[in-house]
Amino acid sequence: MSSGAAVTVAEQVVLLDPAGAPIGTMDKAEVHTTETPLHLAFSCYGFDARGRMLLTRRSLNKRTWPGVWTNTACGHPAPGEAVDDAVRRRLRTELGIEPTSLRLALPDFSYRATAADGIVENEVCPVYVAELSGDPSPASDEVMDWQWVDPSAFARTAADAPFLVSPWSVLQLRELAAAGFLPRAR
Repeated sequence: MSSGAAVTVAEQVVLLDPAGAPIGTMDKAEVHTTETPLHLAFSCYGFDARGRMLLTRRSLNKRTWPGVWTNTACGHPAPGEAVDDAVRRRLRTELGIEPTSLRLALPDFSYRATAADGIVENEVCPVYVAELSGDPSPASDEVMDWQWVDPSAFARTAADAPFLVSPWSVLQLRELAAAGFLPRAR
Protein backbone atom coordinates (compact mmCIF):
# COMPACT_ATOMS: atom_id res chain seq x y z
CA MET A 1 0.00 0.00 0.00
CA SER A 2 1.44 3.36 -1.04
CA SER A 3 1.46 6.30 1.33
CA GLY A 4 1.59 8.75 -1.58
CA ALA A 5 4.85 10.21 -0.28
CA ALA A 6 7.49 10.86 -2.90
CA VAL A 7 10.69 8.88 -2.60
CA THR A 8 13.79 11.01 -3.07
CA VAL A 9 16.85 9.28 -4.49
CA ALA A 10 20.17 10.81 -3.50
CA GLU A 11 22.01 12.37 -6.43
CA GLN A 12 25.23 10.50 -7.17
CA VAL A 13 28.49 11.82 -8.60
CA VAL A 14 31.07 9.74 -10.45
CA LEU A 15 34.40 9.39 -8.65
CA LEU A 16 37.56 9.29 -10.78
CA ASP A 17 41.09 8.00 -10.46
CA PRO A 18 44.03 10.37 -11.24
CA ALA A 19 43.88 9.32 -14.91
CA GLY A 20 40.18 10.27 -15.12
CA ALA A 21 38.75 6.74 -15.16
CA PRO A 22 35.55 6.09 -13.15
CA ILE A 23 36.19 4.21 -9.90
CA GLY A 24 32.87 4.51 -8.06
CA THR A 25 30.13 6.86 -6.94
CA MET A 26 29.30 8.99 -3.92
CA ASP A 27 26.27 10.96 -2.78
CA LYS A 28 26.55 14.55 -4.01
CA ALA A 29 25.56 15.76 -0.54
CA GLU A 30 28.66 14.06 0.89
CA VAL A 31 31.28 14.61 -1.82
CA HIS A 32 32.18 18.30 -1.26
CA THR A 33 34.24 18.50 1.93
CA THR A 34 37.74 19.61 2.92
CA GLU A 35 38.91 16.29 1.41
CA THR A 36 36.81 16.23 -1.79
CA PRO A 37 37.75 13.27 -3.99
CA LEU A 38 38.36 13.79 -7.71
CA HIS A 39 35.02 13.50 -9.51
CA LEU A 40 33.32 14.22 -12.83
CA ALA A 41 31.50 17.49 -13.47
CA PHE A 42 30.80 19.84 -16.38
CA SER A 43 30.42 23.55 -17.12
CA CYS A 44 28.42 25.25 -19.85
CA TYR A 45 28.57 28.76 -21.27
CA GLY A 46 25.42 29.75 -23.15
CA PHE A 47 25.20 32.43 -25.82
CA ASP A 48 22.26 34.04 -27.59
CA ALA A 49 22.00 34.95 -31.27
CA ARG A 50 23.50 38.40 -30.51
CA GLY A 51 26.64 36.82 -29.02
CA ARG A 52 25.79 37.71 -25.42
CA MET A 53 26.78 35.25 -22.69
CA LEU A 54 24.24 34.15 -20.08
CA LEU A 55 25.72 34.49 -16.60
CA THR A 56 24.13 33.17 -13.45
CA ARG A 57 24.61 34.15 -9.84
CA ARG A 58 24.69 31.14 -7.55
CA SER A 59 21.95 30.84 -4.93
CA LEU A 60 22.90 31.72 -1.38
CA ASN A 61 21.83 28.15 -0.51
CA LYS A 62 24.70 26.62 -2.54
CA ARG A 63 27.31 24.77 -0.49
CA THR A 64 30.23 26.12 -2.50
CA TRP A 65 30.67 29.72 -3.65
CA PRO A 66 27.15 30.95 -2.77
CA GLY A 67 26.23 34.30 -4.30
CA VAL A 68 29.07 34.50 -6.83
CA TRP A 69 28.65 35.08 -10.55
CA THR A 70 29.53 32.15 -12.76
CA ASN A 71 28.99 30.45 -16.08
CA THR A 72 25.55 29.61 -17.41
CA ALA A 73 25.24 26.20 -15.75
CA CYS A 74 27.35 23.53 -14.16
CA GLY A 75 26.74 20.21 -12.51
CA HIS A 76 27.56 16.53 -12.35
CA PRO A 77 26.62 13.73 -14.76
CA ALA A 78 24.80 10.85 -13.12
CA PRO A 79 26.49 7.43 -13.23
CA GLY A 80 26.12 6.11 -16.79
CA GLU A 81 24.79 9.44 -18.15
CA ALA A 82 26.54 10.97 -21.17
CA VAL A 83 28.04 14.34 -20.23
CA ASP A 84 26.25 16.20 -23.06
CA ASP A 85 22.93 14.71 -21.87
CA ALA A 86 23.74 15.91 -18.34
CA VAL A 87 24.41 19.44 -19.66
CA ARG A 88 21.02 19.49 -21.42
CA ARG A 89 19.31 18.12 -18.28
CA ARG A 90 20.92 20.77 -16.10
CA LEU A 91 20.03 23.63 -18.47
CA ARG A 92 16.45 22.38 -18.44
CA THR A 93 16.08 21.80 -14.68
CA GLU A 94 18.21 24.70 -13.40
CA LEU A 95 17.29 27.36 -15.95
CA GLY A 96 14.18 26.10 -17.77
CA ILE A 97 15.90 26.48 -21.12
CA GLU A 98 16.85 24.11 -23.95
CA PRO A 99 20.00 24.64 -26.00
CA THR A 100 19.53 24.96 -29.76
CA SER A 101 23.08 23.61 -30.13
CA LEU A 102 25.72 22.24 -27.80
CA ARG A 103 29.45 21.90 -28.48
CA LEU A 104 32.31 20.51 -26.41
CA ALA A 105 34.90 23.29 -26.11
CA LEU A 106 37.41 22.15 -23.48
CA PRO A 107 37.30 18.35 -23.18
CA ASP A 108 40.23 18.05 -20.75
CA PHE A 109 39.61 20.90 -18.30
CA SER A 110 40.16 20.05 -14.63
CA TYR A 111 40.72 22.12 -11.53
CA ARG A 112 40.99 22.16 -7.78
CA ALA A 113 39.86 25.15 -5.72
CA THR A 114 39.34 25.74 -2.00
CA ALA A 115 36.59 28.02 -0.67
CA ALA A 116 37.08 30.32 2.32
CA ASP A 117 35.39 27.75 4.58
CA GLY A 118 37.82 25.02 3.46
CA ILE A 119 35.39 23.17 1.18
CA VAL A 120 37.23 21.88 -1.89
CA GLU A 121 36.15 21.52 -5.50
CA ASN A 122 38.23 18.81 -7.21
CA GLU A 123 36.83 18.10 -10.64
CA VAL A 124 37.49 16.84 -14.12
CA CYS A 125 35.13 19.28 -15.77
CA PRO A 126 34.62 19.28 -19.56
CA VAL A 127 33.42 22.69 -20.73
CA TYR A 128 30.64 23.16 -23.28
CA VAL A 129 29.32 26.13 -25.23
CA ALA A 130 25.65 26.30 -26.13
CA GLU A 131 23.40 28.44 -28.27
CA LEU A 132 20.33 29.50 -26.34
CA SER A 133 17.07 31.03 -27.44
CA GLY A 134 14.98 33.05 -25.00
CA ASP A 135 15.45 34.07 -21.41
CA PRO A 136 15.85 31.55 -18.61
CA SER A 137 13.34 30.80 -15.87
CA PRO A 138 15.75 29.68 -13.14
CA ALA A 139 15.12 27.45 -10.14
CA SER A 140 15.55 29.73 -7.09
CA ASP A 141 17.41 27.07 -5.09
CA GLU A 142 20.11 27.09 -7.78
CA VAL A 143 20.21 30.61 -9.23
CA MET A 144 19.49 33.90 -7.46
CA ASP A 145 20.07 36.17 -10.47
CA TRP A 146 21.04 36.07 -14.12
CA GLN A 147 21.95 38.43 -16.93
CA TRP A 148 23.04 38.52 -20.54
CA VAL A 149 26.49 40.15 -20.85
CA ASP A 150 29.18 40.88 -23.37
CA PRO A 151 31.65 37.98 -22.98
CA SER A 152 34.62 40.37 -23.16
CA ALA A 153 33.26 42.33 -20.20
CA PHE A 154 32.87 39.16 -18.14
CA ALA A 155 36.38 38.01 -19.08
CA ARG A 156 37.75 41.41 -17.95
CA THR A 157 35.86 41.14 -14.64
CA ALA A 158 37.21 37.64 -14.08
CA ALA A 159 40.76 38.86 -14.79
CA ASP A 160 40.53 42.11 -12.78
CA ALA A 161 38.31 41.04 -9.86
CA PRO A 162 38.42 37.23 -9.64
CA PHE A 163 36.85 37.28 -6.15
CA LEU A 164 33.52 38.26 -7.82
CA VAL A 165 33.51 35.18 -10.06
CA SER A 166 33.61 31.43 -9.40
CA PRO A 167 37.18 30.11 -9.48
CA TRP A 168 36.34 27.61 -12.24
CA SER A 169 35.01 30.42 -14.44
CA VAL A 170 38.19 32.45 -13.95
CA LEU A 171 40.25 29.50 -15.20
CA GLN A 172 37.80 28.39 -17.90
CA LEU A 173 37.49 31.87 -19.41
CA ARG A 174 41.26 32.01 -19.93
CA GLU A 175 41.25 28.62 -21.65
CA LEU A 176 38.14 29.40 -23.72
CA ALA A 177 39.79 32.61 -24.95
CA ALA A 178 43.05 30.79 -25.75
CA ALA A 179 41.09 28.16 -27.70
CA GLY A 180 39.29 30.86 -29.72
CA PHE A 181 35.85 30.49 -28.15
CA LEU A 182 35.92 33.95 -26.53
CA PRO A 183 37.64 37.25 -27.14
CA ARG A 184 40.72 37.66 -24.95
CA ALA A 185 40.34 39.99 -21.96
CA ARG A 186 42.09 43.31 -22.53
